[in-house]
Order: sequence, then structure tokens, then C-alpha cells
Amino acid sequence: MSPYGPSGAARSARMWHEIADHVLVRRFVDFNVTVGLIMGDEAALVVDTRGSERQGRELAAEIRWLTHSRLIVANTHHHYDHAFGNFAFLPAELWGHEQCAARLRADSRTTQFALAAAMPEVAHEYTETQITPPVKTFRDSVSLELGRRRVELTHFGRGHTDNDIVAVVPDVHVVFAGDLIEQGGPPSFEDSYPLDWPGTLERLLDVALGPVVPGHGEVVSRAFVEGQLADLSALAQLARRVRFDGGSANDALPLAPFPATAARTALLRAFAQLAGEL
Repeated sequence: MSPYGPSGAARSARMWHEIADHVLVRRFVDFNVTVGLIMGDEAALVVDTRGSERQGRELAAEIRWLTHSRLIVANTHHHYDHAFGNFAFLPAELWGHEQCAARLRADSRTTQFALAAAMPEVAHEYTETQITPPVKTFRDSVSLELGRRRVELTHFGRGHTDNDIVAVVPDVHVVFAGDLIEQGGPPSFEDSYPLDWPGTLERLLDVALGPVVPGHGEVVSRAFVEGQLADLSALAQLARRVRFDGGSANDALPLAPFPATAARTALLRAFAQLAGEL
């Protein structure tokens, strides 16, 4: 029997942790991604669907051991490790920022081939995944009713990408921040907007009144968000100062508050923003 047959799914369902009343999180080894489940009386919201159709099916099987309610899905952003499992949840409503859907339509095939090249032993898992963008989209915010529980999906601004959204559960003060917050390693800057990211986190802090669930890693507190905000603000200020003085991203690198590889990418993106190229 597959490890994600009925008995395997039941065992894996025990790996979910309830961080507030009927709000659960699960951290997966694959890409260290952290997903969420928010349950109301009439429906349950799944926050992110993992990195492939197979991984999405595994997630859906586990969730069905936790609830038989109607499922709704929200993608915190378009990156594969958060949205490539969407197909496994159909016919559930799929929600995301309007740019999340656009980026999945435009960029996913290239990402699939890149993943296949990087992991040839499981290439088919990614090339055969059916990309399924959100069909319920919004620009600024939307409120979802789950039955005696409301969840607010909000785009506070650009940061990790141009389509990050945050899921807020007001009655228990839980925030699902996606990759605007990462625990266990530096933020990922490949698609980022480093000059905008601090302002976006400042707005997120207004709702960070309890547990904050990052896109990767362990659940964190408001203090952790404040620490990451301080580092991102320092990086943005450094980029502006060095460029004003006529320097380059390489000149700024030794002073950056992140490890060299992440800092280099962040500074190149920041300098591109300052040059009006992003």
C-alpha cells in the first residue's frame, strides 16, 4: 500500500499541530514548506498546496483525516512550492492575488523544466503536474466566510514577490504570512522587491497579534517579524546609501545583514529597483 493510502494518511495527519482553536499547521521535509488549515463550521481553508500534483494529493489525503468540510484553497504567492499542488484540490475554490494567477500562467512551464533538470530522478513529478492557477482573484483584499469564522486575505504590498498575500484569522489572532517571513534561513530574494519589503512588513505588523506562520520553518512570534523587518530595512537603507555614493552592489555586499549568497541577490534586485528596472 502507498504510504499515503488510508493508514499512511492517518499517521501523517498526526503531524499537524493546532496552534489556535481549529487552526493547524504542518511542516513538510520537501522544501521545508509550512502549510495551514483553518477550519470553520461550514468550510475549511487550506493555505498553500505544496510543490507538485503528487505532493498536493498527499496533502489532500491528510486533510481529509482532519475534516470533511468543503475545502477552499489560498495560495500565498505563485512559487511552485506553494501552488503547484492546486490541481489535487479541485473542485475547491482556488484563491490568490490576481498577479499570482498571471505569473502561474506565464512562468510555470519554465519552472517545471528547471525543476526536472535539477532533480532528474523525479523529473516526471514536475513535468506532469497540471498547473492550476487560482480562479478567484483579488487585488487588495477579500473576506472569506468559513461558518462562524472569517479569514481575511490581504495584499499588503510587494516583498518576496509582487503577489504575496497574508491570511489573517482575526478571532484567534493568527497570521499566515507566506514567504514574506521565513524561519530557519534567510529570506529568498530571487523575485523580490527589497525596497518595498520593509513597508509591507510594517503593515503586516499591524495584524501580527499572535502566532505568525512563515512560508518555511517553525511558527514565530511578532518579535521574530520585527527582527526580520529590521534586517530588511537595513539592507534597503544600505543599497540607497551606497548607490547615492556612486557604489555598486558588490561594494555594499560586505555590509549586508544577510549571508553572502542571499545578500548578493537582494542587493542586485535593490539596485535594479533604484535604477527603475523593476
